[in-house]
Amino acid sequence: MAEDRSRPGPAIRISHLVRTFRTPRGIIRALDDVSFEVSPGTITGIIGPDGAGKTTLMRILAGIMEADSGTLEILGRDPRKDREAILDNLGYMPQKFGLYEDLTVGENLDLHADLHGVPRERRAELYAPMLRMTALAPFNDRLAGKLSGGMKQKLGVACSLVHAPALLLLDEPTVGVDPVSRRELWEILRTEVQKSSTTLLVSTAYMDEAEKFDRVVILYDGKILGEGPPQDFVKEAAGHVFRISLPDMAPRRLEPEIAALPGVADCSGSELGVRTVTLTPSPPTLPANISAKIEPTDPSFEDAFMRRLALKSIGRGGESAAPSPRKELSWSEGGRSGSDGQTAIEIRELTRTFGSFVAVNRLTFSVGRGEIFGLLGANGAGKTTIFRMLAGLLLPSSGVLRIDGQDVTGGNVAALRGRLGYMSQKFSLYAQLTVLQNLTFFSSAYGMGGKRQRDRVEELLEFFDLAPFKNESSGLLPLGFRQRLALAASIMHEPSILLLDEPTSGVDPVARREFWRVISQISLRGVSVLVTTHFMGEATACDRLAIMAQGRLVALGSPREITDSAKTSANPQPTLEEAFIRQLEKSGTLEAARALG
Repeated sequence: MAEDRSRPGPAIRISHLVRTFRTPRGIIRALDDVSFEVSPGTITGIIGPDGAGKTTLMRILAGIMEADSGTLEILGRDPRKDREAILDNLGYMPQKFGLYEDLTVGENLDLHADLHGVPRERRAELYAPMLRMTALAPFNDRLAGKLSGGMKQKLGVACSLVHAPALLLLDEPTVGVDPVSRRELWEILRTEVQKSSTTLLVSTAYMDEAEKFDRVVILYDGKILGEGPPQDFVKEAAGHVFRISLPDMAPRRLEPEIAALPGVADCSGSELGVRTVTLTPSPPTLPANISAKIEPTDPSFEDAFMRRLALKSIGRGGESAAPSPRKELSWSEGGRSGSDGQTAIEIRELTRTFGSFVAVNRLTFSVGRGEIFGLLGANGAGKTTIFRMLAGLLLPSSGVLRIDGQDVTGGNVAALRGRLGYMSQKFSLYAQLTVLQNLTFFSSAYGMGGKRQRDRVEELLEFFDLAPFKNESSGLLPLGFRQRLALAASIMHEPSILLLDEPTSGVDPVARREFWRVISQISLRGVSVLVTTHFMGEATACDRLAIMAQGRLVALGSPREITDSAKTSANPQPTLEEAFIRQLEKSGTLEAARALG
């Protein structure tokens, strides 16, 4: 039964919601007295650090999980009495898309239409605009498992919209999606809201997305930390945001110095300097040995979000918002400190084909010792194929691939695997094993044993704050903790080269910053880091970037050089995302990226 969308009252009303879970660490209150409302025909964002309770809330609203206490009203109905009527008018896309990968695009749409009782005679009429809007019409007969990440996301949205729901719940809908596909997906969703007055409730780790919502609800430790229009939060941060730069120092090297200063709520590197958020409306006082340039800058929603979290931390007894200094990781590999001018990875005319398809096309670049080198590109650009060749999982079709000066194109990469650390998109953890068991397994795989193994495992548990979770199954950990565990496993053997394939996909800004501080520390020990990412903000933490499209290199340089190349009279200070899209336009590959996305 179609919902009357003109009825008065909120689309969602939540009152004093509580949900607890029993864990090895005791009872966890995932939701703790949560109350808020969502107005019909609006886009509301659920924002918060990892483990804040976002997915738990989404699952309760979708009817997958029940609350311990509190009341819900969805589309004017009580779920305890009218669950079936609510589900007829509700769409839900979980983090894993909710797709059947062994079914085609059309079969997935039919399955969701069957579940919601959409008459067969109406389906062609409903599917046509949906397939056209998502650019999936040419792929109707393709298996969902063969689609790119961006295409899967769009199909997941199409499936959740197939019965024209009055309320759509999206749990991190753009995780792992490149900037081109993210823009496309949000155009689709905003069009649907305007056309059908659909109400959207969205959880997201992307603060730039949240900035465009009608309202946001910030969750922290299961409680509401704030709610309202995102612009209201941004206003709170006015006068608290500064850009600090030294002409001869990379932002990522300056950032640890700034982060340790009193009164600093947050800082992150950018192509122009270290973006710094303060607790009081004044810049931080720099040490006498740092004569950096300090400029006030306009706040963003992410600045306001991080400042709110810092203020909350202080309210709970923290003495300072600045992160406490980390203990240095032991790292015996090479005994280096920073870059020594040597080449760690050399790629020349590298090509990889699959039949007639050219995944990597005569690619040439190098990565220096101690350098953080970023690979950017739309889904399907060839980034993961390069990683698989570097890790020895694929052989090149032609070209030169050298690691630490040794040619590995002939397949003898196995001899060099002890020098490589590899963190894949899926983290490669054993979900049924505990944190401790995973680390013990990976250390054994690298030939460790006895006291050396025990010491290294304990060191990594302590360094990554995983000790309280060591007896929990890794598959049940929040995403940010799984990410820490995966990184710990990949550096267990102190590699000289670290390969990170979209390591922060779906991770909140707090965890991303912590992750990049660790990566920067590792690189300063002489470890070369090659990373792929869809977060343009964190790409600015790289020393150099390569932008790829359809297997080819279309731009190479520092983040500042790439943004400078995109300057125009109409846009004299482009963002890295704008520069990325401009490079795809110049190379003539933007439309292809949209089609593949």
